[in-house]
Amino acid sequence: MQDVTDLAFMGVITHYGAPDYFFTEFFRVHPSSTLEKHIVRSVVENGTGRPVFAQLIGESVPDLERAVRDLLRLPVAGIDLNLGCPAPKIYRKNVGGGLHRDLARVDEILRTLRAAVDAPGNAGPGGRLFTVKTRIGFSDGGTFDRLLELIATHRVDLLSVHARTVKELYRGEPHYEFVQRAVARLRCPVLANGEVSSAEKAAAVLRTTGAAGVMVGRHAIRNPWIFRQIREHSAGEPVFAPTFADVRDYIERLHRATANPAAPESARTGKLKKYLNFVAQSVDAGGHFLRAMRHAKTERELFAVCDEHLLREPATPFAREPYPGVIARPNCELPLDMACT
Repeated sequence: MQDVTDLAFMGVITHYGAPDYFFTEFFRVHPSSTLEKHIVRSVVENGTGRPVFAQLIGESVPDLERAVRDLLRLPVAGIDLNLGCPAPKIYRKNVGGGLHRDLARVDEILRTLRAAVDAPGNAGPGGRLFTVKTRIGFSDGGTFDRLLELIATHRVDLLSVHARTVKELYRGEPHYEFVQRAVARLRCPVLANGEVSSAEKAAAVLRTTGAAGVMVGRHAIRNPWIFRQIREHSAGEPVFAPTFADVRDYIERLHRATANPAAPESARTGKLKKYLNFVAQSVDAGGHFLRAMRHAKTERELFAVCDEHLLREPATPFAREPYPGVIARPNCELPLDMACT
């Protein structure tokens, strides 16, 4: 997720239980692009101990190839192509989810990136992987089978499928049958994505789809323990149940890790609210914490709201699933790409 899955956030998530690997924010690729320095930091300064995949978004084939060459000089585990971003300002540029309307261009991009990753000198120790994150189509799933043919033809090493169309954004129930279709047709591992909201939901999605694992996005912002919980549930162990006191600790840690001391207070407050939009979905069914924190103007006011709602009864269980109807702001609902297999 842009402006979220940076180096600082990766470190916070790792404190509570890291995913098996991370995907960076997407590098925007176009004729005048260079590798964004803050995203490069999430690769070269990464201390999580987990592999990191560099995510690209773009449609200019020569520039994507150039970006791959530059990125493979860094300690990345592989290159990930974003065919999934559903934000209108992204897909209108014919990148991300917009490329589903031009599978001929997708064919060309996949062919070029596969060759670039496999080029002599690029593979690196143990090899580098070429992965793809996709939606099931633009406005429907009618092109999905053709996309799977391209994924197979160009020997993609891992496919992550968000089981909604681009136009569906994050609304409605995911169409997990498309993930199941990808699993049946492809030789590479497939990850299921879309409303993987808890350890129990992850297990149900894996049973339904036969996927090799799940990719967790927005729900890892809401619940940083989710990767730990998925592992515990899978192993038949007791699943950790955080309390409001644990959530308050998470918020404090987020603030310390992500706040830029040189930024204006309003910017620091706004940054923390990006996370709290999601955290609030499991605090109370009435959305009282969500509304109160949105009205806070300063850091002091924001933390006073957190203390009032979370430390008044600190032993209260933090809800495993989001409360129905407690919705994060739509402009915060960009993809967060992290995975747990």
